[in-house]
Parts: sequence; C-alpha cells; structure tokens
Amino acid sequence: MAEEEHGHHGGAWKIAYADFVTAMMAFFLLMWLVNATTETQRSGIADYFAQPNILARGPSGSGQPFGGSSLNSAGQLVADQPMVPQLRQAPPGPDADEEQEEQAPAEPARPRFRRAPPSPPGEVDEAQQQAEAARRQELAQAAEQIRQAIRSDAALAELGRQLMVEEVPEGLRIQLVDAEGRPVFQTGQAAPNERGRALLARVAGVLAGLPHPVEITGHTDASPFRGGGDRSNWDLSAERANATRRLLVEGGVAERRMVGVSGRADRDLLVPGNPLDAGNRRVAVLMLIPVPGGSAP
Repeated sequence: MAEEEHGHHGGAWKIAYADFVTAMMAFFLLMWLVNATTETQRSGIADYFAQPNILARGPSGSGQPFGGSSLNSAGQLVADQPMVPQLRQAPPGPDADEEQEEQAPAEPARPRFRRAPPSPPGEVDEAQQQAEAARRQELAQAAEQIRQAIRSDAALAELGRQLMVEEVPEGLRIQLVDAEGRPVFQTGQAAPNERGRALLARVAGVLAGLPHPVEITGHTDASPFRGGGDRSNWDLSAERANATRRLLVEGGVAERRMVGVSGRADRDLLVPGNPLDAGNRRVAVLMLIPVPGGSAP
C-alpha cells in the first residue's frame, strides 16, 4: 500500500515543461527571423502588426520588436502603393436600421480628369496663317494648271474667255459659260456641244489629280423653256449639271468625290442686270477646299 502512494506524483510538471519548450522554440524562431530578414522586411513585418488606426499614437501591438517604422513612428511613411484605410463596422444593434436611414449612402469616388492647357493665341494664329497660306497656294496652282491646259491647245485658246476660274471661300470654282454666238450648250439641250466637251475634258484632267470633293450646279437665263411638256428651266439646269458630272467622271475624276449635283434655273444669275444675257447660261464646278477652321457647305 505504501509503494502505491509514493509512485503517483501528478502531471502538473508536464504542462510547465511543455510551456517552457514552446517558449524556447518561439525564441529560437524569432532569433532565426532576425538573422534571416533584411531591414526592409523587418520594417514591413512591424507595419503589418501595427495598429490600423492612423490617429492612434500609442505603441503598436507588435511593440516594434524589429526596430522598423510603423504608422505611429515619427516622420512620413513612403509606400509603393497608396494605403487606403479600411473602416470596421460595428455589429448591428437594435438601432442599426434607424442609423442607416439617417445616413445617406456615400457616393463612389469619381476620377478627375485634367484638361490640357489651351494653346497660346499666338500659336493658334500662326497655325491658321500657315494653313491658309497652304490653301491659297494649292488653289493658285490648280487654277494656273487649268488656264495653262486651255492655252496649250490652239483650238481652245479662243474659248478661254468662256471658262471662268476663281477662288471663293468654299474652294475653287470653274464656270463654263455661254457667249453670244458661241454657246457651249445647244439651245434646250442637256448635253454640251463639241466645244463644251473639249473644255470640260481639260478641266477633268486637272481635277483628277486632286483629292478634294466636287459639287456641280447648272444655271439658265430667265428665258422660259420652250421644250414643251412639263419640263422647265429647273429640269434643264439639273440635266446639264448631271451631264457635266458624267463628262468629268469619264475624264478621270473619281465618282466618290461627287458630293452634289443640282439645278438652280435662273435663281442665281451671273449677270443680274440682264436676266436674258447669254452668260447666265452656265455650269459651275466647285472643288471644295474650305478655309482653315471652317467647313465645306
């Protein structure tokens, strides 16, 4: 009986020994981490265990065992990515529904866009002047090419007065006009005569080498149309404009460049003082080159 009483002493010492071994393992693990990590890594570990409240000024939960900087350290923290504080919500209580109704939902952050500063007025004016100078040069070259094409043909030299080439705000306007005794369109007919076709062929040769859109309008004088039926000067002027379009396309001008074909009858007279003047009977070909800062009609 006595031997059984001396053989049993309890197991409390085992718990104390296990705590001691655990503490020693933690101590040796801590020493290994101190030797195996860099100063930057230790500072990051300290920040991880620091308090998330940026307003707190007490010691962090880690106590800064690695000597690194934390949110509570003096000086400014610098991070590769901006740190956004996260708010922890308290567990809902009996008055949670009332508080949610009183507080308006926060609007999501909107990105801010910074507009580029406007160019100084001097630079804008200089750019517009350069663009206008280039436009005028292109118009002058095209006009001179058309005039030279007419002068180079002895058969067409006398008809040069019936081909009007002028620079307008919309671009370059080329008008093929009738003259007393020298019409380019037969009376009451839509198709131009041989002289008119020859002039349009020269014009087409120049326009074919340019990229700009083309608009064609037909015009008549104030003399009533005598063709009979329901046709009028409106029909005749539109048919002459369309016949001119076909001749220009045959001469090499791309069909896709045609942006308008219309007839104006006697509503836009070239010689307003004499509505019956032969010069009012004409076809106008407008190559659209708008002024800088404007747009083609």
